[in-house]
Amino acid sequence: MVQYKWVALSNTTLGVLMASINSTIVLISLPAIFKGIHLNPFLGSSFQYLLWILMGYMMVTAVLLVTFGRLSDIFGRVRLFNLGFLIFTVGSILLYLTPGTGDTAGLELILFRMVQAVGASFLFANSAAIITDSFPANERGKAMGLNQIAALAGSLIGLILGGILATIYWRDVFLVSVPVGIIGTVWSYAKLKETSTRHEKQKLDIPGNIAFAGGLTLILLGVTYGLMPYDNSSMGWGNPYVIASMAIGVILVIAFIFIERAVEQPMFNLSLFKNRAFATGSFASMLQSMGMGGLMFMIIILLQGIWLPLHGYSYSSVPFWAGIYTIPMMLGFVVFGPVSGALSDKIGARLISTVGLVISAVAFLLLATLPYNFAYVPFALMLFMMGSGMGMFAAPNITAVMNSVKPQLRGVASGMRATLQNTGQTASMGIFFTIVLVYLTRLIPGSFGPALATSGAPVLIPIFDKLPPTSALFSAFLGYNPVGTILSEPALAGLSALIPHSVIVTLEGKIWFPTALAGSFMTSLRMAFIAGFFIFIVGAILSALRGKRVIYDDSKKEVVNESGSSSPSPSVSPSTVKTEEVRN
Repeated sequence: MVQYKWVALSNTTLGVLMASINSTIVLISLPAIFKGIHLNPFLGSSFQYLLWILMGYMMVTAVLLVTFGRLSDIFGRVRLFNLGFLIFTVGSILLYLTPGTGDTAGLELILFRMVQAVGASFLFANSAAIITDSFPANERGKAMGLNQIAALAGSLIGLILGGILATIYWRDVFLVSVPVGIIGTVWSYAKLKETSTRHEKQKLDIPGNIAFAGGLTLILLGVTYGLMPYDNSSMGWGNPYVIASMAIGVILVIAFIFIERAVEQPMFNLSLFKNRAFATGSFASMLQSMGMGGLMFMIIILLQGIWLPLHGYSYSSVPFWAGIYTIPMMLGFVVFGPVSGALSDKIGARLISTVGLVISAVAFLLLATLPYNFAYVPFALMLFMMGSGMGMFAAPNITAVMNSVKPQLRGVASGMRATLQNTGQTASMGIFFTIVLVYLTRLIPGSFGPALATSGAPVLIPIFDKLPPTSALFSAFLGYNPVGTILSEPALAGLSALIPHSVIVTLEGKIWFPTALAGSFMTSLRMAFIAGFFIFIVGAILSALRGKRVIYDDSKKEVVNESGSSSPSPSVSPSTVKTEEVRN
C-alpha cells in the first residue's frame, strides 16, 4: 500500500503543476488569444489588457495568500486545498467559455483569470504546509525538491504547451486545465486527510485582513498603472492617481503592522520574523522571484520580437518556438532541483541555496553580454546555468523556511512566504518593464529614423518617432508583424501610397523591424539584466545570513548546525511545542 506521504506529495505537486502551467501558458498564448477576441495591439487600451491578464493573476494571489494560509490554520489545510482545486477548475471552464469579443472579452478574461487566481491561492498557500506535515524532517528537502520541480517545470511546460495549443485554437489554452482540475479535485477530496496541528478557538483578524489586502492591492495597482502611458509620457509614474494609490497603500501597510501588534490573534504572525531562518529565507525567496519573473518575460520578448524573426521564423510561429528554445532552463532546474533538495536534508540549506543564487546572478551578467543576433548554443548554456542555480536555491530554501516554524503555524507561514514570493514576482514586472521602457523612450527615435531613411521610407519617420515604446514592445511580444499593422491603419492609406512597393515589402519582412528595434532594445535589456544581477546578489547575502539550521518536528524542536551535527532538545508534549519560541 502506498504511504500517505507520497499521496500527499503527488496531489499537492499536481496542484502546483497545474497552477504553474497556467501562469505561463497565457504568457506565450497571448498572440492567439488577442487575435481570437479581436483586440488590436496598437490601440491604447490593449497594453492595459496585456498587463491585467498577466499581473491581475499575480496580484490576487499575492493579496490572498496570507489570509488563506491563516484560514487554513483555523479550518484545516486539506479542506481549503481541496476547495482551491475546485475553484481553479471553475475558473478554467469560465475562461474557455469566454463569450465576448474585443474590449468585453478582454474584461471577461481578466475577471475569469482572477477566479483562477483565488483557487491558485488556496493551492499555493497550503501545498508546502501539507508536505511539511506529511514528511519527516529528514525527507522534507527531497519532497520539496520534487514539488519545486513541478513549480518551475510547470512554468516552462506552459510556454511549450501554450505555443502548441495556440496554433490549434486559442480556447484550448484554457481547456487543458479542466480535466486536470477535475481529476485533482476528485482525488484530493477522496485521498487527502487532515494531519495538521491546529490551535483551538482561533479567530480571523478582520481589521488586519482589510488593511493588508487594501494596502497591497493599492500598491500593486499603482505598479500596474505606472507601466501604462499617461498624458505625453510613455509611463504613468507621474499620474496623480498612481502616486495617490501607492501612497495610500503604503500608509495602510504601515497601519497593518501596528494592527498586527495590537490584536490578540493576528493574521500575519510578525513574531515569525524574529526567527532568522524564516525571515532570511522568505526574503531571499522574494528577491529570487523578483529577478526570475522579469527574466522570463524579457527572454520571451527577446526571442519573439527579435531573435526568431531574424533567424527566419514567421511572426505567427514565434510563440511556439520561444517556448522550445527556453527548454535548457527547465533542464537545469530538473537536474539540480531534486539533488539539492535531498542534499539539504543532510547538510542544510545555507551553502546550497547561497551558491545557487550566486550562479544565477552570474548567468544574469553573462546574458547582459549577448549581442542581438547571438549564437544559440552560448545562450542555451546561460539558460541552463540560470535554471541550475534556481534548482539549487528553491527546494533547500523552502524546506529550511518550513522546517523552522511550529507545526500549528505552517499554514500562515506558508502563506506569508508565498505572499512575499508573489509580491516579488509582481514587483519584478514593474522593475524590468520600467527599466526597459525608460531606455526605449530615449532610444527609439534614434533607431527607427536612420533605418527608415536608409530603407527609402523617410516619410514614415514622424509616424515611428511617435510610436509609443509600449506599442513596439507589445507588438514584438505578441508576434505581430508590426509594420504591416501600422501601415494597414486607414489614416495612413495616403501615406503608404507614396512608398514604393519594394520598400514596403522590405519593411514588412522578417528582418527590418527586429533589426531596427534591436539596438535600442538590447541596451534596455542589458540594464534590466544588470538589475537582476544585483537583486540576486542581495538574495544570496540574505541566504548566507540564515544562521543555524532549525527543524521543528511534530513532537520536538531540533537545532542542527550547518555542519550536519544535531543537538535535539528533550522530547516535549504537544502543548509545550505550541508555546515554545524559536531562537537562533
